[in-house]
Amino acid sequence: MLREHVAAFDLVHTHAIYLWPLWAAARCAADAGVPYIVSPRGMLEKDLIEQKSSLWKARLIAFIEKHTLEHAAAVHATSEREAEQAAAFGFDLPLVRTIPNGIVVDHAPASAVSAATRAILERGPFILYLGRVNWKKGLDRLLMALPQTDGARLVIAGNDEENYRDVLQGIASNAGVADRVTFAGPVHGADKSALLAGAQLLVLPSYSENFGNVVLEAMAAGCAVVVTPEVGIAPAVRHSGAGVVVEGDPETLALGISQLLSNPTRRADMGARGKAVAETRYSWAAVAAEMEALYETVAERRRVHS
Repeated sequence: MLREHVAAFDLVHTHAIYLWPLWAAARCAADAGVPYIVSPRGMLEKDLIEQKSSLWKARLIAFIEKHTLEHAAAVHATSEREAEQAAAFGFDLPLVRTIPNGIVVDHAPASAVSAATRAILERGPFILYLGRVNWKKGLDRLLMALPQTDGARLVIAGNDEENYRDVLQGIASNAGVADRVTFAGPVHGADKSALLAGAQLLVLPSYSENFGNVVLEAMAAGCAVVVTPEVGIAPAVRHSGAGVVVEGDPETLALGISQLLSNPTRRADMGARGKAVAETRYSWAAVAAEMEALYETVAERRRVHS
């Protein structure tokens, strides 16, 4: 019955891998003669899988996902880095198209900002990390860079689903900067917007990041950014002048942060450049047009060969 339903569509687009429903959707599409597109969504990081993932994931790639990817009509990557990571497995991949994520600017009223966020803003200037509190995000090296940033204050905002905060607090304490670090917990809506608007910088020092949505959100808010080369959107940051791309070792990271903290004019210019590119290149209208073109390419192939 499911196969009959799938046959009514021009194509199927799955998002992520390693999940049975997505594997089943791809198989049903293939059995029904319907082309499918796969968006790995950052789940094809070869180095990370080899370093951190369990054996079952490697087996899934070898015996299941390899087939799914090689028989897709196209693979969608959000950045050139993600496309390169997918190619690193040596699979016989089909068409790989790079289309970035888009941005929606949250216009939540300032009156909705929580007391906790207001307290953070009232304490004075700060640099911001916003995202999951996870080892992959490079927060350990950001904390180790903090002592070399001339008194800078760091706000870490995001959900901690793996109890990693205790590890980070230990690093901050050993580095002598525990009093300069605030863990804000998860933030959304007006609180998130207020932190992005109020931060001197957003820093994303990830070890691996297929795209980096929060960087785009910071750019849209007019906030200059500091990212590591492993962040998928790093080339766009460099080319647009929305911030700086620096290596993630604590010394180099601290230097990049310090140079921008000491130059408000440069930060403001970067913020303006980032806002302009976020509103054009990364608007959902622009991104949707690219995705629609990919869909049309795949659907046209089916029409030609049917």
